[in-house]
Amino acid sequence: MINITLPDRSIKEYPKESTPMDIAKSISEGLARNVISAKFNDTVVETTTPLTKDGSLVLYTWNNPEGKKAFWHSTSHIVAQALENLYPGIKLTIGPAIENGFYYDVDFGEHTVSEKDFPMIEKRAMEIARGKHNYKMRPVSKADALAFYKSQHNEYKVELIENLEDGTITFCDHDTFTDLCRGGHIPNTGIVKAIKILSVAGAYWRGNENNPQLTRVYGISFPKQKELTEYLELLEEAKKRDHRKLGKELELFTFSKKVGQGLPLWLPKGAALRERLEDFLKKAQKKAGYEMVVTPHIGQKELYVTSGHYAKYGQDSFQPIHTPKEDEEFLLKPMNCPHHCEIFNSRPFSYRELPKRYAEFGTVYRYEQSGELHGLTRVRGFTQDDAHIFCTHDQLDQEFKNVIDLSLYVLGSLGFDDFTAQVSIRDLDTPEKYIGSVENWEKAEKAIINAAEAKGLDFVIEKGEAAFYGPKLDFMIKDALGRSWQLGTIQVDYNLPERFELTYKGSDNEEHRPVMIHRAPFGSMERFIALLLEHTGGNFPLWLIPEQAIVLPVSEKHEKYAKKVLNSLENNEIRALIDNRNETVGKKIREAEMNKIPFMLIVGDSEEKDGTISVRRHGGGDLGAIRISEFAHLVTKEINSTLKSF
Repeated sequence: MINITLPDRSIKEYPKESTPMDIAKSISEGLARNVISAKFNDTVVETTTPLTKDGSLVLYTWNNPEGKKAFWHSTSHIVAQALENLYPGIKLTIGPAIENGFYYDVDFGEHTVSEKDFPMIEKRAMEIARGKHNYKMRPVSKADALAFYKSQHNEYKVELIENLEDGTITFCDHDTFTDLCRGGHIPNTGIVKAIKILSVAGAYWRGNENNPQLTRVYGISFPKQKELTEYLELLEEAKKRDHRKLGKELELFTFSKKVGQGLPLWLPKGAALRERLEDFLKKAQKKAGYEMVVTPHIGQKELYVTSGHYAKYGQDSFQPIHTPKEDEEFLLKPMNCPHHCEIFNSRPFSYRELPKRYAEFGTVYRYEQSGELHGLTRVRGFTQDDAHIFCTHDQLDQEFKNVIDLSLYVLGSLGFDDFTAQVSIRDLDTPEKYIGSVENWEKAEKAIINAAEAKGLDFVIEKGEAAFYGPKLDFMIKDALGRSWQLGTIQVDYNLPERFELTYKGSDNEEHRPVMIHRAPFGSMERFIALLLEHTGGNFPLWLIPEQAIVLPVSEKHEKYAKKVLNSLENNEIRALIDNRNETVGKKIREAEMNKIPFMLIVGDSEEKDGTISVRRHGGGDLGAIRISEFAHLVTKEINSTLKSF
């Protein structure tokens, strides 16, 4: 017999070689019908895997992220089989699950695949799925695995296998299909009831542009056709909310080939939007005791060698800038923190002066691959709402909690109420990815977890997601379409203070090393605005939107009164403009609706006579004729309801 610990911490005894499915059946038939994946002692296993020792078991259904991952990875096998059937001679490479669905990278050789082929691929994949073929894992020796794929002339799988150790290699079989795979599948193909091929794109083998280019086939699947239909409707809504589309329509930003890929140009309305976001955060930061600093866009190479950023980003970043002086090299800054360390180093500090909180809206540069650039969410130049706090060890806990409060204030003021917190820690199996001592890492990780618990945050711990210099707390928000994004980050760092030899004089008159907190509630201005655009569909909070109202004179003779109205609005600090074009009021209203302007103020004979404005709300809703003072009160009340003081 073996002892199995379940998620509720209960321990039950089962016969040796019981499978996760056997255990699910022992709990309830309903659970057994829905279980599609499992994890035993932190290792993903099949539902048919015999368990031979004591351990902890977690059973996953479609409603768990881990269940979806197994579901989508299993579907990638089905689609790969369909592609082999339809395009003989192709070479398969890898087919992982991703956040929404899966992809499979394929060398199609002489074949080509386009959108017109998607229905044919989907039809064949569903024919395979309906066969209810079981997924079966089996160990394979390295020699046999190499022989199998060499016989298929698949150099990609051969390369993968050559990097694996004998005794760790497994194949997955279903129907007539075999694939190199580590595992993590649903019980059988019949559970998949709907498959959709979403797109195809180019992708270099192993992400290296010096390697052959493959075709990446993206898809998604569901256990019910209804769920696929709902997802496709959501995709259509996402297309309407695409920040690239809205940014162009609302005249916020643009890109220029002459300026360069991934380098956004902010138009007047977009620049005003950014400025309001910056002012909003600066006001809160000032109350929280931050001091604004400004640092250059470049720094000597040695600065980033000292910080460790050159080792981390140097190979994949913009190349050094050489000056007329021999052997003098500068780099576009990839991060603001080394500069802030040098600001702290500019004079001696006493413990009585700490914490020091330096904040900056600093633009940084990273050379992202052209294929990875995407609107404002992935750019080569972006502005971080960066701040670095230098504090004593005793101050760390309270300072970290204060930053959590500030981050929650920012998210709440902008309508991001649905979020979880993610504590990102080291992966102990890959220590080479991180700098600094084990002792410092343990202290930093403990500080973050303690602060998150004290603040009552709903958080998860993710191994291997830490920054190279320290663990972090990330805020994972869900937008209006239910998509998850990482917004805002707080990091504890014991390492950069050591690398830059930062010190302060303690109460014992000795030199001590400060602790450093990195924080950016927005993350980057570019990405934050992109996500805010898609979350709101361009209907920004009233306090933030570039134009809060537009005055629509009925005819040319009402323009004088319209200007008087505009002047009164400006005196009440309401951002407005006049549409005095020679167009009908109906057309002006339609265009104001398209431009997402919250209020349309119509002025004609009766309004001029009574000293009023007829107010129409964006999206419908006629508020009738009211006085300007009443309208100003309405706007102020709405702003105050969403924008609280920090």
